[in-house]
Amino acid sequence: MAEPAQALRTVAHNVKAARTRAGLSLEELGRRAQVSKGALVALEKAQGNPNLATLVRLADTLGISVSALMQGPPEGRLRVVAADAVTPLWTGPRGGQARLMLTTTGPAPVEVWRWRLQPGEEYPSQPHQAGVVETLSVVAGRMTLILDGVEHPVEAGQTATFDGDAPHGYRGEGAGTCDMIMTVQLPPGPWTLGSAEAGRA
Repeated sequence: MAEPAQALRTVAHNVKAARTRAGLSLEELGRRAQVSKGALVALEKAQGNPNLATLVRLADTLGISVSALMQGPPEGRLRVVAADAVTPLWTGPRGGQARLMLTTTGPAPVEVWRWRLQPGEEYPSQPHQAGVVETLSVVAGRMTLILDGVEHPVEAGQTATFDGDAPHGYRGEGAGTCDMIMTVQLPPGPWTLGSAEAGRA
């Protein structure tokens, strides 16, 4: 598992590089992403502890993936990532977790997430940029997908997909843990993995 201090330094470097490439001041990035200038200043100095919602807003505003803010350049053509090697980006009050396992390369990359929701735990998500498509497959247990205020039950063995540019959220249901694999398909853009030193992690 990456050391928190090193992970924060990587995020700090990547946020500043992406902001500079986009030609945005701290004030303008903060306004667009709805993050305070003070929080951005601290983040770019590798201070603080940005949560998943903040990272998603920054990534969407900068037109990059969440993992572009978190990963260094790839080390080769093959990547094998173990779940316990990835720090959770979200931890629920009852022990649920969301881990961004990796992001594929290419003009329209895909983020691969592992989610665990305990009964009653809920994660609300703001709309993503246009063109983002989420797909989730429930491996065990059951959950409710909330899309534009409408609840949709999804059980083990079922897969759901939807456009991510509407308000949505996920809630664990039943008596047991819900485990799911989620992919987030990003629209074509400047996503090339490995250009962290050139602006994308």
